[in-house]
Amino acid sequence: MFALNFYSELYEDLLTKNRKTATIRLGDKSDKYMTGMVVWITVGPRFGRRQKLYSAILDRVEVKPISELSPRDIERENPEMRSHDDVIGILTRIYGEFVTPAHLVTVIYFSRVDE
Repeated sequence: MFALNFYSELYEDLLTKNRKTATIRLGDKSDKYMTGMVVWITVGPRFGRRQKLYSAILDRVEVKPISELSPRDIERENPEMRSHDDVIGILTRIYGEFVTPAHLVTVIYFSRVDE
């Protein structure tokens, strides 16, 4: 079973209220995450204890440069974000490295699975 993990302080509220339905990950993750997969949505620190919120199905997985992200990609990642600069800022914060509009990202759209 694969998991999409999110940092609690940034995303737990958006995930539990179903306001976050996509994630933008730095780099090409298409070999790990594929359309149709069922994954756990978890929150918690990297290399630490995590909590499973729910299962989800991956509706679509796309790889593209940050400069080609659509407004819908950005809004589904976080309804508070509006621009490519917002995405660059959050990815820089999460990954701790210099990010530019030319960097490749993987956009993973997911839908909650009620059990």
